[in-house]
Amino acid sequence: MTRHIVTLIPGDGIGLETSAAMQRVVAASGADIEWELAPAGAACMEEHGTPLPESTIEAVERNKVAIKGPITTPVGTGFRSVNVALRKTLDLYVCLRPVLSIPGAGGRYEDVDLVIVRENSEDLYAGIEFEEGSEGACKLIDFVEKSGAGSIRPDSGISIKPISVTATRNIVEYAFEYALKHGRKKVTAAHKANIMKHSDGLFLREARGVAKRYEGKVAFDDKIIDAFCMSLVMDPSQFDVIVFPNLYGDIASDLAAGLVGGLGIAPGANIGRDCAVFEAVHGSAPDIAGKNLANPTAEILSAAMMLDHLGELEAAERIRRAVRGVYARGEHLTADIRRATGSGAIAASCTEFTDALVAALEAE
Repeated sequence: MTRHIVTLIPGDGIGLETSAAMQRVVAASGADIEWELAPAGAACMEEHGTPLPESTIEAVERNKVAIKGPITTPVGTGFRSVNVALRKTLDLYVCLRPVLSIPGAGGRYEDVDLVIVRENSEDLYAGIEFEEGSEGACKLIDFVEKSGAGSIRPDSGISIKPISVTATRNIVEYAFEYALKHGRKKVTAAHKANIMKHSDGLFLREARGVAKRYEGKVAFDDKIIDAFCMSLVMDPSQFDVIVFPNLYGDIASDLAAGLVGGLGIAPGANIGRDCAVFEAVHGSAPDIAGKNLANPTAEILSAAMMLDHLGELEAAERIRRAVRGVYARGEHLTADIRRATGSGAIAASCTEFTDALVAALEAE
């Protein structure tokens, strides 16, 4: 058996609990993982002056694979998101979010099986912003007006939306290659090219260009983003692999998670050419941190994705079988799932849920 060294970034809030639960389940799966702990989050500020120490970045670069627990990001102030910083620093240009129904999880549908591929590096999340009233904002407003492109109110804050040929081709190619590798039949590109003709229009044009190279292998279509969201809610079975620019992909991935039971069971990964960071996509829930109430399912399923990436396919599938089994039996489900399913049964703690998964794995 191959031993794999993986960087573990536990995070903060409930991340400490969900990461510990994930480690127990991975050990029970039979995979041989050596964990290298690396800190990140608000607690690092005093010692390191940053929520993302250079030593943590170096650990991910060295080991090539990491898994991360939730990390608190202040809203509207404070440091920028650690998640965004990791993506930018390590050039993790793909956000991969499989969305799969788990019977017993309280989802609106029982047969959802789709994959969201989101471009991670640009669009409105590129971080190119000008504060209202700043010199840069004033100059940009003046330039826009003088160039005849339109007018912007002088009291506006401004964010720039770059979408490039390079990033678009990279993400669409990844979506098609993922579809081929995993036996998927169709790729759908979501966009707003009817309105934003030089950004989303470029995304659609390049997506169609890439799709031509896969004709006869993987089908392709495209959807305007608002129509896509309506169609997804009405009938998710019509979609397979969907590729998005950054912002739409962020919104749609959470929407899709809501169809199957919520972010508590939604795994994810950020993948680049050299490194991959797997993560639960939900928040750090500081209100329940340390109370043994967290649902570690998303972190555990993210670990299964990580094991797939490492070639430990049997261990990954054992974990997914155990999760499906525990949810189907319904005896040891956390409070969020009890609420989603309307069950009046007593909720399991994070530890009790994890115990049930470990017992299922050991019983195989």
